[in-house]
Amino acid sequence: MNKLGRVAKKQPRKFFIAVFLIDKFDVFLEIGDDILSTTQWEVMLSDISEPMEEPLYFQLTNPLYQCLFLMVTGLTIIAATSLEAMTVVAAMAAVTGEVGVADMAVAVIGFGGGGGKGDFGGKNLRKPNWNMSDLRPFAKNFYVPHPNVISRHPREIEAYRASKEITVKGDNVPSPIQYFEEGNFPDYAMNEIRKQGFSEPTSIQAQGWPIAMSGRNMVGIAQTGSGKTLAYILPAVVHINHQEHLSHGDGPIALILAPTRELAQQIQTVAQDFGSSTSVRNTCIFGGAPKGPQMRDLNRGVEICIATPGRLIDMLERNVTNLRRCTYLVLDEADRMLDMGFEPQIRKILDQIRPDRQTLMWSATWPKEVRKMAEDYLQDYVQINVGSLQLSANHNIVQIVDVCQEYEKEAKLGRLVDEISSEPGAKTIIFVGTKRKVETITKLLCRNGYPASCMHGDKSQQERDYVLNQFRNGKTSILVATDVAARGLDVDGIKFVINYDYPNSSEDYIHRIGRTGRCTSLGTSYAFFTAKDCKQAKDLVSVLREANQTINPKLEELAQFGGSSGRTRWGGGGGGRGRENNYGRSYSTRSRFNN
Repeated sequence: MNKLGRVAKKQPRKFFIAVFLIDKFDVFLEIGDDILSTTQWEVMLSDISEPMEEPLYFQLTNPLYQCLFLMVTGLTIIAATSLEAMTVVAAMAAVTGEVGVADMAVAVIGFGGGGGKGDFGGKNLRKPNWNMSDLRPFAKNFYVPHPNVISRHPREIEAYRASKEITVKGDNVPSPIQYFEEGNFPDYAMNEIRKQGFSEPTSIQAQGWPIAMSGRNMVGIAQTGSGKTLAYILPAVVHINHQEHLSHGDGPIALILAPTRELAQQIQTVAQDFGSSTSVRNTCIFGGAPKGPQMRDLNRGVEICIATPGRLIDMLERNVTNLRRCTYLVLDEADRMLDMGFEPQIRKILDQIRPDRQTLMWSATWPKEVRKMAEDYLQDYVQINVGSLQLSANHNIVQIVDVCQEYEKEAKLGRLVDEISSEPGAKTIIFVGTKRKVETITKLLCRNGYPASCMHGDKSQQERDYVLNQFRNGKTSILVATDVAARGLDVDGIKFVINYDYPNSSEDYIHRIGRTGRCTSLGTSYAFFTAKDCKQAKDLVSVLREANQTINPKLEELAQFGGSSGRTRWGGGGGGRGRENNYGRSYSTRSRFNN
């Protein structure tokens, strides 16, 4: 340990750095400069006698510390947790603009001083002593089955579920609807459905709406792009319109928790579309944005609050709002929220809501952590699965994996972009592992005449909104991004997803490629897979096999060798759409990248 390390070790109450260190130490060293500038390092260590020339690393076994700032890059983040360094944490939040960082800055104070006990905020929130006899009753069952649904034979219902890959668990599960008209929705809802041009409900909507409209608790397990947002927003609006109007000082009736601000903003768009005709007000509160406008919305009163957990905890502790009127709760992407370390905050929030509320939990996967939370907080729930419960990707996506060497990736990307850019109007997302590399690749694309923009944790909220609007409107057709854009990004017309750097888990891979193939659209994903990714090979082969994809023989060989330091028989990789991937097409022989 260097001198700085010895100083830090001697003064744990004065100075402490928590680092989430991923599998390979050399990967962390490679991206270390991406985390903080030299100036920021020196500011952070200003109370130590000499400036820091290189980062100080700790590998922590406590998962609470590990996940503290994981969401910034998906790889690693430095977090100063002494009281003296809180201004630096706040500055990092402002610099990165990443969801959760500003929220966590408040919670981090509780870590300092070497006490070792994590406090993720909410320490001032007391769990109410709920006396059910004192709670005002509320309505939550508004479902009237359509005659067509009632008259369907059980065999026909099961055949429909099988055709849509729907499985259900629970008692007295309502039958699915097959057409929007069978939902018996109010006119204001049907008018918006027609306006949006939807032809028929998706699988999760067909089965989820009758359950949600019946006031039942439910867990929905479905892949990205399944239409789940509308599956819970439409019942939320109906639920709200059957409740008493808000009075001054009342909090929201419907609360929707989401892991990232991008997803929260996407949800708000749907809430605005389906709530505006009946004056159902909404707000979206998340970290990395000014609190003033969010506080004003809450003070004025909103029926729907869409929030990231950390910022909501902050608002509750400040008494800006309360959850006494909340009777409809949604946990969207519950698996991702738990992955990001939000479980303590979620439990604090749920304790503030009356126990007889209606709760809808949504997840792309069904790990034991999500199951445990469902068992703890959802009484007599119905579970819907769309597709397989094993790790699975959207079957509307053609997945192509190119096993190659790290040094080959840039040239391969150039040839691939050359080919797919010939398809007019198609949007492409390129996922890259580090912020620095995002900037490098974006400049390379622009220099070669491709309309590209980028998004990562160092971008301000205003910059990110601008980039997304340009991408949505087709002003730029290529978006280069870190995983900050992997969840909750719903942009029409994304036809291609390129994994320039393979993510740290196959779950993240599934969520990345899920940006294409939304609902019934078709899409194509590409992944450059190198020896350093070999630990993910078996999972990736399983994902490809479940989706009936052609599997690259080199990938199968990597999977067979498992994580054996990459010493396999294969050398370089072939073209992404080339013959070795069994798609019978090859890259163009000349690329602007090679000129």
